[in-house]
Amino acid sequence: MSEQRNPKAAERVGGGVAKPAASRHDEGPDFRSQLHAWLESHRASLLDSLRRLAQQPIGSFFTALVMAIALSLPMGLSLLLNNIERLGGSWQHAAQISLYLQMDAGDAAGEQLREQIQAMPGVAEAQWISREQALAEFQQQSGLGEALKELPQNPLPGVVLVTPLEIDKAGLEALRLRLAELPKVQQAQLDLLWVERLGAILKLGERFVFGLTLLLVMALLLVIGNTIRLHIENRRNEIEVIKLVGGTDGYVRRPFLYMGALYGCGAGLLAWAVLAYGLGWLNGAVVRLAGLYGSDFALAGVPMADGLSLLLGAVLLGYIGAWLAVARHLNELAPK
Repeated sequence: MSEQRNPKAAERVGGGVAKPAASRHDEGPDFRSQLHAWLESHRASLLDSLRRLAQQPIGSFFTALVMAIALSLPMGLSLLLNNIERLGGSWQHAAQISLYLQMDAGDAAGEQLREQIQAMPGVAEAQWISREQALAEFQQQSGLGEALKELPQNPLPGVVLVTPLEIDKAGLEALRLRLAELPKVQQAQLDLLWVERLGAILKLGERFVFGLTLLLVMALLLVIGNTIRLHIENRRNEIEVIKLVGGTDGYVRRPFLYMGALYGCGAGLLAWAVLAYGLGWLNGAVVRLAGLYGSDFALAGVPMADGLSLLLGAVLLGYIGAWLAVARHLNELAPK
């Protein structure tokens, strides 16, 4: 009777009959253990990839250098195009409409006309340049300061520079005709031909850079794919053993993906350094040339956003190239 009362007593004390200890092990590992094992597996794969790259420093460096040169070419051309566009001025200021006023138009009339034009639709900005200011700028830019001082009077009229909101040939011509009808305006001039030529050249350059980028991206994928394929061949026996004991495709693929990403990271850093040094080296000659024309133009360096984009793109290219290489040869790695 006492043995029968013991379970009831236990139920009253513990709130229920205790489960056997063996049943608690049937629930399997918890989420924390699985996460720790997953992180440990990735850490081991990353360290193994770093160790294998460090064992071949010269080969790894030249592989990353080839990738860096291929990455720096399109990025460098794109940065040069941006500097050329900046040298030519923004599109709006490049397509300014110059309103030459009559010679008897004073500063008060010019300022009043500027305010009237500023309020018109389709106008982003209007700037008044007086006759005295125009003469001073002409003396400075032309180098004929002493000769112009001998003139009996100022031959230059006042000018209103009108910056349009949008660059559209038909719209600009309509705006020019509307401005030419304003009082005190003697001539409204719009020189859009060189702007169109510059735009066509820049668009041609952008297409060239885009096509070159596509070709070099495919070349980079081939380079990283061939490099990863060589690593796969060197570890073929090891991989076959891993798959023989039950290793999954993801486990086999992981070290090579890290290796491709590391190649891409090294190539991105090298390309960033090459671009920064190249633009700095070229900037000295550009500054001297611009100084001869009285300009303070200088090449802009590699912006931080562009550098980070280059680095991220290089890592992604290395990762994708490694993925394609492993996916192609994964079926061949099955144990025979």
